[in-house]
Amino acid sequence: MKTLIKLLNKKKLKISLAESCTGGLLASSITSISGASKVFNLGLVTYSNQAKIKVLKVNKNIIKKYGAVSHECCSAMVKNLSKISKANINVSITGIAGPKGGTKEKPVGLVYIGVKKGNKIQVNKCLFKAKNRSSIQKATVRKALNLILRASK
Repeated sequence: MKTLIKLLNKKKLKISLAESCTGGLLASSITSISGASKVFNLGLVTYSNQAKIKVLKVNKNIIKKYGAVSHECCSAMVKNLSKISKANINVSITGIAGPKGGTKEKPVGLVYIGVKKGNKIQVNKCLFKAKNRSSIQKATVRKALNLILRASK
């Protein structure tokens, strides 16, 4: 984590986040490190569909057609976050942390992580096998941090 803060600081990059299933855990893990104030710009927890629509301006038809846990929603979240935040690196997370809420098509542990740097957007589909909520959230944060690190280089 310290490595990430140092790297972002060295490259003068700012980061913003829009989290859903992690509920601010990614923001917390970044801001718990000294020096985060130099690189951390904005953290939103857009947990409900209403928040995704109202705050992040995700088109409600995207959520209706594909669901909140989808490549399309994650992509819209990160695109619109970048318009609000003006940060260099923007990250969106949406998924099903469980233990309930999963379906055959969208099982517990399904998470999408979007990373936007400049004009480049990458949405990663992850399926975490851990069956408890906390483990899925922590695995999501670890994966997101690795993706941010990669995007920052």
